[in-house]
Amino acid sequence: MYIFSANAKAKKDRDGVKEGQVVPFIVYINFIDLFGAEQLCKVYLMRAGFTEIEIEKRKLVPSTLTSDPRVVAADKAMAEAIKSGYMIQMFDE
Repeated sequence: MYIFSANAKAKKDRDGVKEGQVVPFIVYINFIDLFGAEQLCKVYLMRAGFTEIEIEKRKLVPSTLTSDPRVVAADKAMAEAIKSGYMIQMFDE
């Protein structure tokens, strides 16, 4: 699993975000390799209505953490990414 810190620009007004506003995201992608996970991160953000996606940070989550039930129970975002393959969290600035 990889965790990305990314910024993306909104294509249109939605959920308190104005068109053209750059919004920060944390994206969890449950995928084997970094290149594929980055591409999926971008695709999921595009499908959510954002463009000009810039990935700022990348982090590999060791399989020892993703397979530890205590860690997964404590991190709801990680649990969702394990279940559905990804999880996107948008932040207010």
